[in-house]
Amino acid sequence: MKVTLIGSGMAGLTAGAYLARAGHAVTVFEQFSAPGGVTATVRQEGYGWDLGPLLLEGFAPGDKGRLILEELGVSDRVKAVHEDRGLVLRELALWKPKEYEGPYWRRERLKRVFPEESAGLDRYYRFYDQMIGLMGLGRQAETAQGLKALWLKLRMLLAFQGVKGAANWTGSQLMDHYFQSPALKTLFLGIVADFVTAPSEFPALGVPSLHFETAFDKRIPTYPGTRSGQNAYSYLIGGCQTMADAVLGVIQQNGGKLFTNTTVKKITIENGRATGVVLADGHFEASDLVLASGGMREVFFGLVGREHLSAELITQIEHNRLMESVLMVHLGIDFDPTPYQPAALCYYYQTQDLETAVQRLRAGHYHEGKEGLLIYVPSLHSPSLAPPGHHAVTVYTVAPDTLAEGTWGTRREELADKLVAEAERHVPGLRAHTKTRLILTPEDFRARVHVDHHSFGGVPPVIGNKPPAHKTPVPGLWFIGAQSEGMGGVMSVMVGAQKVARRILQAP
Repeated sequence: MKVTLIGSGMAGLTAGAYLARAGHAVTVFEQFSAPGGVTATVRQEGYGWDLGPLLLEGFAPGDKGRLILEELGVSDRVKAVHEDRGLVLRELALWKPKEYEGPYWRRERLKRVFPEESAGLDRYYRFYDQMIGLMGLGRQAETAQGLKALWLKLRMLLAFQGVKGAANWTGSQLMDHYFQSPALKTLFLGIVADFVTAPSEFPALGVPSLHFETAFDKRIPTYPGTRSGQNAYSYLIGGCQTMADAVLGVIQQNGGKLFTNTTVKKITIENGRATGVVLADGHFEASDLVLASGGMREVFFGLVGREHLSAELITQIEHNRLMESVLMVHLGIDFDPTPYQPAALCYYYQTQDLETAVQRLRAGHYHEGKEGLLIYVPSLHSPSLAPPGHHAVTVYTVAPDTLAEGTWGTRREELADKLVAEAERHVPGLRAHTKTRLILTPEDFRARVHVDHHSFGGVPPVIGNKPPAHKTPVPGLWFIGAQSEGMGGVMSVMVGAQKVARRILQAP
């Protein structure tokens, strides 16, 4: 078949690689000047920084992302190192101990800091273990067959009884059930704010999966070495561009083509079926199948057209809430930051009112880094990303796609300065020792991924959100990527693309 892919992020590249390997004629159209979407590494004056993915889940041996790379024959080209991250609140800093103290060292340390919360911490970690066990059974059931699959499903049903009481709770209700301290609630729920999702909107049973203990200590046993559901986290050596390039190579080695700086203006529908695409220059590319990634509104309302959609799908798309964006400031510095930040990545939470912080962001009010940020030093695991004796540093935080006051274009330097000033509270000397700087605002991200509203990470895990399915109501058209049913995250979009490719290849 002749297959057209719109977008060269990891969803498009993964689907294209599977289909090209199977002998189909694959053409990828990318409106930006380089492939990879946000799974890309940008470079300037001898330094390099990743655009989106930082500490990735799913790329350790036996994990879903790694298995995809193995299936595509490029795993040896995508090197990774198993690592963890730090977490700093106003009240405490949680860095892993030099000597391993077991999987519950954070619980015990938190008991010492918050002795009045000891009973609640014990109860929360029992809930956490129950959820991890349930997720572990689910992972085993994904590949099991026959009697084993039935047995695992029965075990999942029994395990679910232990957490069933929280099934209809929100994240804020879960935290209120276990803790009194606003600091503790922020510690376990802070990552939700990265999705610009309010704790009152987030499903309670999802909290453990967003706050795995293994993210904070790589020595804790992970799946598949154990049958627990805890993931390992990895950095990609040399930057995430290595993975995009490796998977793109599979497409090209199998006769597929990539066209950058090429914008798709329309998906053509004839007799109710997708028949190809029209490019910005008016060229029509006929196709047997079209796989589109990107924004759901841009794809369905812009490229397809409401006249070809059911009222139900239109309503579904209109009712999905999107994430907000980020402000990233990439720095090249000439000193070692590890005396201040011992790990490559650390999240710094400065507010305890996540609910209000999220609502303010959605209204366009940017906090300038005062409510939280993260600092990432990729050159600690990938020395090639900085000159000898220097380091690449990324400072970023969630930010409104559109500012309530001014624009990102007119305020980019001012707001970048303020964000780096906040980062200097944790790593002093960043400004004085900066050799080069690269700012990426929501406007820059909009242009890179070709959307009207930049949603960093895609569709947030808000109760009631239901992104469009991969298989669209239009025959011949599939929807993949971070705003599809697979949701966001590098591993998730790759798994979703793998599923779509398999369904296409298995079709009669």
